[in-house]
This record gives sequence, structure tokens and C-alpha cells, in this order.
Amino acid sequence: MNQNTSLFDLRLDSVRAAYQNGSQTPRQLILALRDKAAALNPDYHLFIHLLSAEELEPYLSALESRELKDLPLYGVPFSIKDNIDLAGIPTTAACPDFAYTPERSATIVEQLIGLGAIPMGKTNLDQFATGLNGSRSPYGACPNSVNMDYPSGGSSAGSSLAVALGVSSFALGTDTAGSGRVPAALNNLVGMKATKGLISTAGVVPACRTLDCVTTFTATAREASQLLALTARLDPQDEYSRNNPSWNDGSAFGKPRPFRFGVPRAQDLEFFGCSQGPLLFGDAIDRLTAMGGEAVTLDLSPFLEAARLLYEGPWVAERYSVVGELAENNPDAVLPVIRAVLAKAPSVTGVQTFRAQYRLQVLKAQCDKLLEGLDCVVTPTIGRPVTLAELHAEPVLRNSELGYYTNFVNLLDYAAIAVPSAFMDNGMPWGVTLFGRAFTDQYLLSVAQALQCETELPLIGGQHVDLTIPANAARSDVARLVVCGAHLDGLALNWQLKQRGARLIEATQSSPNYQLYALAGGPPFRPGMVRVDQGGVAIEVEVWELPSLELGSFLTAIAAPLGLGKVQLADGRWETGFICEGYGLDGATDISHFGGWRAYLKG
Repeated sequence: MNQNTSLFDLRLDSVRAAYQNGSQTPRQLILALRDKAAALNPDYHLFIHLLSAEELEPYLSALESRELKDLPLYGVPFSIKDNIDLAGIPTTAACPDFAYTPERSATIVEQLIGLGAIPMGKTNLDQFATGLNGSRSPYGACPNSVNMDYPSGGSSAGSSLAVALGVSSFALGTDTAGSGRVPAALNNLVGMKATKGLISTAGVVPACRTLDCVTTFTATAREASQLLALTARLDPQDEYSRNNPSWNDGSAFGKPRPFRFGVPRAQDLEFFGCSQGPLLFGDAIDRLTAMGGEAVTLDLSPFLEAARLLYEGPWVAERYSVVGELAENNPDAVLPVIRAVLAKAPSVTGVQTFRAQYRLQVLKAQCDKLLEGLDCVVTPTIGRPVTLAELHAEPVLRNSELGYYTNFVNLLDYAAIAVPSAFMDNGMPWGVTLFGRAFTDQYLLSVAQALQCETELPLIGGQHVDLTIPANAARSDVARLVVCGAHLDGLALNWQLKQRGARLIEATQSSPNYQLYALAGGPPFRPGMVRVDQGGVAIEVEVWELPSLELGSFLTAIAAPLGLGKVQLADGRWETGFICEGYGLDGATDISHFGGWRAYLKG
């Protein structure tokens, strides 16, 4: 084995750098990692099917005719949860009697291979992706990568271990109720549960088709951002696929500006008897505040009510639609604990289903309202880690506890990122989840990366490495707008902002590089703000936020000679704001000495 393959640093940029400087080749790395995985598998049961050297050869040979510069994921090793198709390799969903061999890979797998990534194999999971602990598999329970007395978490158990044990740069999982986030928390990883439909689920064995998401496990949020930017594509093969809006593309990943984040009320938090959990969660809140965040208390109760619908409501029948026929015709093929979960599904009626959907819509409206004015919400990812012995003694209860903070996210159509934030006294990883509105994935990843930089935790394998975050400002589903005249709060055209759901962020000044003019014409009477090289002053302005979807309609309503451009604020920030074209100054009056439009109106 090449000595570099013994290192745990398989981050995307690190692998690329090793290929670039010639210290490693894809063939050397992949085959050495395959040997490492084979040695680990008897103890960790992470792979159901580890690709043989012969099965890897077509991928390696194809790569040798390509250039590193042409493939963003050139030679990057990745693993695939075994409910996601890889052409020519059986898909089992952890049920041998269900197994089939697909002729075509899942869309996401095809995308990744096309980008240069190399599949290592198919990873173990809780059978039919039903479970959050990683012990419900006939191929063996998956122990934790840090402490084998604990579970890996599931259902994407083997996928998390493939990254945490250093045999893949990243891994694909799936998430319906938390399966891409709970294993991340238990193995010191970032688990990205993107907005439903952003990553294609074509070629994925459904758990709940209307809720399922393909997820990624990585060491850092930056890598998750890179992968999402490469794979968030509308897929005609997936009827649930959704187009990614421009504000959520790869360039949206950056440094978070001052932000507001929701924190659950004390009565909504549950740590299941763990005394250390509240302290670790409090520390995470302090760190987010130190990063420029403002904590806002949030009523989590409607979110938690929605979570209960997942297993107490009719959605269990959606799982049954996939597994039911097999369970009826060959009950021994399905694990007893899975059969128990599905037992009530045949009795679910259409009336019950619609009533539950109506209730969910009520809760969705309440939760969306609570998220207004917030950039994200932070919760623990799990209340506490449970041991394998505890799982064995009370499997349903302990599994349910693991999903306390995760079960509602997909039902409510939110994006969520699980990110490490601490280690417990017993050495187990502990983390938080950042969740927010659909299509704020890159923003959430930005906050997650900033948190990783703030905590400076060792990454997988215990190594300490420098983490970076781009200098550009992170973007989300809201846009900031600087106004200086009739759109100021309470003035003649302010209604145009408020009817679009805008809210006032701050009253401040521009940099001292502007002149202000009262334009000719009216009503409404309007000012023009012009940047100058000399003789400028600071102008009183307001910064508003409005939904990005509304920015276009607002722009088209702006009458000449005004428009939108970039305005520099007193602290050096550049924000989108009102600017005035030069011809508009004909007949205008210089009112710069007033320092702002309000002062001019009063004068």
C-alpha cells in the first residue's frame, strides 16, 4: 500500500492535489482502499458488496484515457447505499430475497461516475431504509466508527462508515426520517439532506416515495457544497425532481453575514436523560452567536407534531406499498422489527390519509410562518447516543428517540445539514442540525462550514486540518436591498416592498462616496443617489430583505432614471440598491448636505 493511502484525509481537494502532484494515482489509491475496506468489513459490516478488482477495472481503465483537468471528481472514491442502483451490481435494500440486478445506474450514480468518481461498492443499511440505528440488517449490525459499543446510526449505516473509516471520500445515503443525518452525528461527519428533488431519486428503492431524498456524507460542509453544485440538476427520469433556483447554486456558498437563527424553547428540547447534551447544545448556540448570529426563541411544538405523523399516521402505508407484497408472500424475508413497523399499514384508509394530509398542511403553514424572518433553525441532531445494548433491549423506543429532531424535516419540505459541533466526555461525536426553508441548501452549508471553522474539531481519523470558507457573502432565498428614498419605511412607495414580504433589517449609512439629488417630476417625489470620486458624503439608507422570487417583479416596477446596482455601505459592504443614471440629473437639485431623503423632506 502506498503510504499516503493510510491517511484519513480523503477530502475532495486533498485527493485531487495528490493526483496533481503525482504522489498518488487513481489505480494505486482505489485498489489500496479496497484492501483496507475488505480488512474492515468483517468487524464493521459496512459493505454488502465491495467491488472486486475486476469489477473496478472498467472504471479505472476509463479514467486513464481522461485528463484530471476535465473531470471535477477525477478518481475520487465514493460508496453507494445499497438501495441505490449501480449497474451490474445487485441492489438488495438489505433484503436478499428482494435483490435485483439493475442494467442502469441511478441518475445520481451516473452523474458522479460521469464526473470522474469511482464507486467502491454498495453499503449496508437498515432493511428497506426503515430505521435510524444501523442494526436492522441481515448482513450484520454496523457498529460506530469511534466506539464499537454504540451503533453507527442508520439507515445509511454503511455509507457513514465508509467515510468515517477512511475508505471513501464521500458516500451516498438516503433520508426519509433522518437516515442521512443521524449517522453523520454519530460518526463526526457532515450529513447533507438537501431540499427534496434537488438530487434525483431515479434508480432508488423507495421508502416513502413522496419524502425520500438522496444524501451525502462528507468530512466538511464545503465538500457537500461542491457535490451539490455538481449534481443538483432537473432529471426527466424523476417525476419528483425540482429545478434548483439560481440563488442556490455553487456560488451561493460563502461567508455568512450577520444572521438570525431559531432556537427551540426549553420545553421542546429533549435529551433523554443525558446531562451533557444541554451543555453541548448551549455551547453550539454560543458559537453561532460568536459567528454573528442572533438567537431567537422558536416554538418547536408544531414541528414535533408533524414528526409524529410520519410513523403514527398513514405514511407507513407508503412504505408498505414497496415491501408489502414480499412481506405477505414471504414473511421470513423481512426482519421481524420491520414487519412490526409495517403491521398497521394494511388497515390505513383513504379517509385517514386525507385527514392526515390536511393536518400536515395546517402544521406546514404554522411552521413556515415561524421561519419567517429567520435564516435557519438549530437543533441537536440527536438527543443522545444510545448503546447497542440499549437498542437490543428496547429497539423501537431507542430508535424513536434517535429521530426526535429529524422526522419532521422531509414532511415539511425543508433542507437540513447535520454538522459536528463537539465530542462527548465518552469520546462519542455530537452535533447539531441546521435546517431552513426549501432551496436554502448552500446557505445552510455556508453556516455549517463556518461552524466547523469556529469549533476547529478534528476531522475523521482524528486529524487537524485547516478549514477554509470563501470570502464572498453566502446567499439564500432572500435578497438584500438598500433604499434611500421613497421606499424608506413609512414613505410613499414603501408599500411596494411590504406587499412582497420584505422586512427592515437595519437603518445605516452609505460610504462617504455619494451625492443625493431631488429628481425632477413627481409625485411621487424621488431622490437619485450617485457615486462620485470627490465631494461625496454618507447618505442615510435602509437595508431591507425580501424573497428572492420577488426581486424581479420589484425591479420591473422601478421607473427610469432609477435602477438597481451595487451600493457601498459605511462598513464597506456592497449590497444591491438604488442607483441613478446620469441623464436623470437634468433638472435635479443637489440635496447632499441634508445627508438623507427624510431630512430633506423635513427641511
